[in-house]
Amino acid sequence: MKISVAMAACNGEKYIMEQLNSILSQLARDDEVCVSVDPSTDDSYRMVVRVSEQEPRVKVNAGPGAGVLKNVEQALKMCTGDIIFLADQDDVWVEDKVFCVRECFSDSEVLLVLHDVVVMNENFTEVQCESFFSYKGCKPGILNNIVKNSYMGCAMAFRKELLQYVLPFPKKIPMHDQWIGLVAEKKGKVVFLPKQLLKYRRHGENATDMRHSTVRNMLKWRTQILIALMQI
Repeated sequence: MKISVAMAACNGEKYIMEQLNSILSQLARDDEVCVSVDPSTDDSYRMVVRVSEQEPRVKVNAGPGAGVLKNVEQALKMCTGDIIFLADQDDVWVEDKVFCVRECFSDSEVLLVLHDVVVMNENFTEVQCESFFSYKGCKPGILNNIVKNSYMGCAMAFRKELLQYVLPFPKKIPMHDQWIGLVAEKKGKVVFLPKQLLKYRRHGENATDMRHSTVRNMLKWRTQILIALMQI
């Protein structure tokens, strides 16, 4: 199975090389990392371009500059692999992540895998949460994940067949990860893998936040996701 890693980047020069190294060390010769870099105020784009000139597994495109969803969408469209991993620019993959996740896909019915992560501070010197699964009470089920989302993009991998259902992203959904997870639940089998296979870095510039939004926003987003889900 060829693996593609889709990464949406923006202003990521501080951490992106550490993340790319942790990913590339686990990939085979024919695998790929597809990076879409939105317009940045730092050297993110040129940094990834320089890596791609030395490392043919790294593919890079300038991002559309239209927000996180469109940037992720472009990265996914770049992917040609059988299994697609999502990756953030600022985390670090545990060394056996690819092996453990690939094992789950030996079951041909599995469409998507979500694994656990350990949440750490900016410098990886302090564990803030030993298990995201335990912290969030993560469990599968469409209703469960509409009421309380478990899906975290940087901890997900799925078969390329899912792209025909999730893309283009509906315009009114809040983020891509919950949408991809729910579509996978509707279309096939999902595995929740209770292994912490990622060091999830929390700092002041994360694109997403672990805190809850307002009740009003949460109700609005869930309504929009339900409507979109019923249309596929």
